[in-house]
Amino acid sequence: MSDKPKFEVIDRRKIKAEEEHENQQPASTAEATHEPVATGGGPRLVVNESKSDAKPEAEPAAAATEGMPAPPTSKESREQKAAYDASAQRLEEIVRAQNPAAGAQPAINFEHMVQQFYVSAMIQMGAGTQEGQRPRVDILGARTTIDMLGVLADKTRGNLTEAEEHTLQTVLFDVRMAFLELTSMISVQAMQPPPAKK
Repeated sequence: MSDKPKFEVIDRRKIKAEEEHENQQPASTAEATHEPVATGGGPRLVVNESKSDAKPEAEPAAAATEGMPAPPTSKESREQKAAYDASAQRLEEIVRAQNPAAGAQPAINFEHMVQQFYVSAMIQMGAGTQEGQRPRVDILGARTTIDMLGVLADKTRGNLTEAEEHTLQTVLFDVRMAFLELTSMISVQAMQPPPAKK
């Protein structure tokens, strides 16, 4: 194994248990055993750690029983949201400095998300192709996008306003109809015999 340090990506939600364990050990013990010291989420530098020295990470009991990592704490979520908002605000200021006539971006809402799925599905089915160019169709990608819209409709049933429900159902109907038309054309083309060679 090389003596060069390597980087290891660590799930930040598992670090909490390690930090608690390390806080109970004297600092000199961690240094003497060359154990990596967790300093927060994200990548961390691991020095002189061989595979045999690596210890399995401790998981909270609830996460171990479900086979999933523990969700972030409410404090972690609040801190991350605040950092995200600050970063988005800085980006908005940069954009406005470059283009002073541009106003503030509107807040993202449910209709924006549904429209994004709609545009993605239609582009995957070849819409928006410039005249004279052959459409690029990703029929399997379109099916996935349409199925995600279906999941969204199922999971939000009863929780939407009348306008949101109308938008979602209209978009879902439109993309499914476009999909049916496209797959019908693909089926017809697949049934035609290949052109005879001269």
